[in-house]
Amino acid sequence: MTVTLSEPGAICAPGHNCETIWQAALTGEQAGLRASAFVTNDGTSLFAGQVADDKLPTIESLPPAMRTRNNQLVAAALQQIKEPLQALINKLGPDRVGVILGTSTSGIASGEEALAHDETKGGLPDSFYYAMQEMLAPAECVAELMGITGPVYSISTACSSSARAFMSSRSLLRSGTVDAVVVGGVDSLCQLTLNGFKALESTSTGRCNPFSANRDGITIGEAAGLFIATREEDRLQSAQVTLTGACATSDAHHMSAPHPEGRGALAAMQGALSDAELSAGQLSYINLHGTATPLNDKMEAFAVNELGAAQVPASSTKALTGHTLGAAGAIEAVFCWLALTQQNGLPKHAWDGIKDSEVVDINLYQGAPLQHPVEHCLSNSFAFGGNNVSLVFSRGKQHGA
Repeated sequence: MTVTLSEPGAICAPGHNCETIWQAALTGEQAGLRASAFVTNDGTSLFAGQVADDKLPTIESLPPAMRTRNNQLVAAALQQIKEPLQALINKLGPDRVGVILGTSTSGIASGEEALAHDETKGGLPDSFYYAMQEMLAPAECVAELMGITGPVYSISTACSSSARAFMSSRSLLRSGTVDAVVVGGVDSLCQLTLNGFKALESTSTGRCNPFSANRDGITIGEAAGLFIATREEDRLQSAQVTLTGACATSDAHHMSAPHPEGRGALAAMQGALSDAELSAGQLSYINLHGTATPLNDKMEAFAVNELGAAQVPASSTKALTGHTLGAAGAIEAVFCWLALTQQNGLPKHAWDGIKDSEVVDINLYQGAPLQHPVEHCLSNSFAFGGNNVSLVFSRGKQHGA
């Protein structure tokens, strides 16, 4: 059974819709990564991929118990797919549509604000609801705004969360439980993640610099990306891309560090290609996990080389968006969708161009003209605990083709 993916709704630091995001991707524009208003506990102001407030729906447009920045982000992405989604709900019935989102922060920033209020003024503010920071919150928000009554749940497996959501949406469609799924992910900036990664000594002093000899850590970002997933027979007119292959592995090497030889990462990529019935040589593009930490980039380059894909054009779009954590798999699926549908380039790998002699060479795409149509894209999402997910997206045939 083929799973098709509609034109997505997306918002992240480099752009507030697919058109602006794609233009930034083609040029490698990093302006979205800038000094954050968030200050860590030691007084450091980190760079972050922050969405401009004026690109978000007003907080008052959300139900009172759902008024969080995380839900503002997911509502911004939802607005972009609302018309075709509403038509599908009307056609199928609200009980035949599900929502599966990945997130790792949910509305934790609202919890942080509520605790700060309690410390200074005593008591939590009336505007705070505990459910705001539950992992289910963004999926419930989408269901509430659209009147969806089918299965609604979130997945939280750190940085692979929304990649796992694509796998779960495929399972839900294959089982016949639903006929369509709103699938994707969302995460917003908050003190917890900035302080947490700073404590792990994993944050960059400026903009992240993936695969460079000068890389010094991640730049955290926020984003939301949503698709409508359907079976081939129920596809929307805008569904030009298919989820062709997927695989999840766990290498159980370390709680926060990847296996140095990327065993789990390699197995996930191999499994996704096998599921898609493709060879590494048939790939047109690889969206690397590419966090710009010393360990991740070294192991991922090694694993890509072992896969036999060292010559496949590749890039880390985290240099444009920041590491959007639970939303990373979804927003990076958006980049793959755009590469497959626009056929005018690939996301440029933004870095200082200084190679690390300890990192094996892979083909970091710098904007050269495409020699062949973009047919198949591999996207990697690796997470704490050795949780690895690789997805293959392919260009689908148009009706009547």
